[in-house]
Amino acid sequence: MKFIEQLPRFAFFTGKGGVGKTSLACATAVKLADAGKRVLLVSTDPASNVGQVFSISIGNQVTAVPAVPNLWAMEIDPQAAAQGYRDRIVGPVRGVLPADVVKGIEEQLSGACTTEIAAFDEFTGLLTDEALVGRFEHVLFDTAPTGHTIRLLQLPGAWNSFLEAGKGDASCLGPLAGLDKQRAQYKAAVDALADPQRTRLVLVARAQASTLREVARTHDELARIGLTQQHLVVNGVMPAAEGQHDELAAAVVRREQAALAAMPDILRPLPIDQVPLKAFDLVGLDALRQFFEEALSPNTPLPAAPRLDAPSLAQLVDGMAELGHGLIMMMGKGGVGKTTLAAAIAVELAQRGLAVHLTTSDPAAHLTETLSGQMEHLTVSRIDPQAETERYRNEVLASKGKGLDAQGRALLEEDVRSPCTEEIAVFQAFSRIIREAGRKFVVMDTAPTGHTLLLLDATGAYHREIARQMAGSGVHFTTPMMQLQDAERTKVLIVTLAENTPVQEAAGLQNDLRRAGIEPWAWVVNNSVAATRVQSPLLKARAAKELPFIDAVVHGHAKRYAVVPLLAEEPVGVDKLLALAHGG
Repeated sequence: MKFIEQLPRFAFFTGKGGVGKTSLACATAVKLADAGKRVLLVSTDPASNVGQVFSISIGNQVTAVPAVPNLWAMEIDPQAAAQGYRDRIVGPVRGVLPADVVKGIEEQLSGACTTEIAAFDEFTGLLTDEALVGRFEHVLFDTAPTGHTIRLLQLPGAWNSFLEAGKGDASCLGPLAGLDKQRAQYKAAVDALADPQRTRLVLVARAQASTLREVARTHDELARIGLTQQHLVVNGVMPAAEGQHDELAAAVVRREQAALAAMPDILRPLPIDQVPLKAFDLVGLDALRQFFEEALSPNTPLPAAPRLDAPSLAQLVDGMAELGHGLIMMMGKGGVGKTTLAAAIAVELAQRGLAVHLTTSDPAAHLTETLSGQMEHLTVSRIDPQAETERYRNEVLASKGKGLDAQGRALLEEDVRSPCTEEIAVFQAFSRIIREAGRKFVVMDTAPTGHTLLLLDATGAYHREIARQMAGSGVHFTTPMMQLQDAERTKVLIVTLAENTPVQEAAGLQNDLRRAGIEPWAWVVNNSVAATRVQSPLLKARAAKELPFIDAVVHGHAKRYAVVPLLAEEPVGVDKLLALAHGG
């Protein structure tokens, strides 16, 4: 594996949830320790299962792994770190500032950006603590900071005064309010990250077009801020041999090889490794030591997993169609298949003679190609996130930027370049379309996250301002936020995969939505091997692994659910989308 060769002291494993960062980091740590290197493995993944992988309890302290000489590990709990970070910022102003101002600060500190910055706050201590890291030849981090976080940390500025003066907008800038006192430490940490002699970034992906596009964006963003020492690892590649006696496995092989052949050009110069898909759980040392071997099927033949008796997507549509109109929002992490499922739901509704408007803000969502033709009762639109965000930025800079000095202007410009800004801008565009849901179905692919909805509610609060203006007028009104909170008119579907990290992340999204007053209507488990019939020993093993995660969705998270099988062919065209909705 190229990424292990001449590995610097620090290595960061980064990538979307569910691509196998933790498995890769753990296997690398064991390989280096077995070679006699002293290794510290640090996880900042909110869904971390490093302790489970090694079958020991690991906390926020350096802990020896008894079964592996030379290996130590620690887990930084991002949620605990975020809570401590929030307490340090909000504690001094509680009881001093008005309650609604304190609430606004708390909401700004409630999202993913705070969690990431708080985790960065923790592990910068490690990066700059030579007394600690000096004991190890390699320090491996499971989950790296994003380019956006590092870019924020590089800005000058008095974050507290900037925010208190109301010059910032609903954004990811709020979490930076507590960083001023440790700027020297952060600068040293960012310098270490950008030094190729000290740090290597390992981008982890799957052999899927959407995942490779996402990792290309990550690569470009990190390279632009000086983090150029990058390697790409494509994890979980289906071995060609598995396709010899199994139609579904053969189809997956063809699909993955096509995705790799069409890899974004920006990734091609990178050193690239491929790791084959495994049939076994990567728990325990034996499994970790086999991670870099060729794919291994189970030693004994496996019976086919019992076919799931689970509702299909079309059965969920039965419940959605009863009112005859409404808003349907697909939510979930990137790479879980929201766009395809949104198209399938829209086609199924239109097939029933119902008027449907299918809209997306996903720049990678080629809905017209997915539909591959026109259909009666169905209209399709696409919101351009870049155009909407640029319009929103210009509005904010023109209004709030007037009269700011150079430093304030720089802070405001970074503020309106945060990920939350794009979601808010896109939400404004969606709000124009939402009105149609009173007379037809609007199926929305890529919705704002729960945290962004909370920010809208707590800071800009369009709907609260309207409510204040209309109070006592006797006039009935409905704002976009009120419609999203109306379970009769809006149905939110959370999309996930039957794997540990995607299910945990989807559960976190559900909690955020509930805090925003939005109750998810159903969950959809997509691309399930357990919902198919397979002959490949490797796929049979994968199907068996899915069952506990599907059970967790059914009995632990969802009020309603559907399971969509992994398909042999891409669901392109109306007929194939209808087949997907009915269970493949």
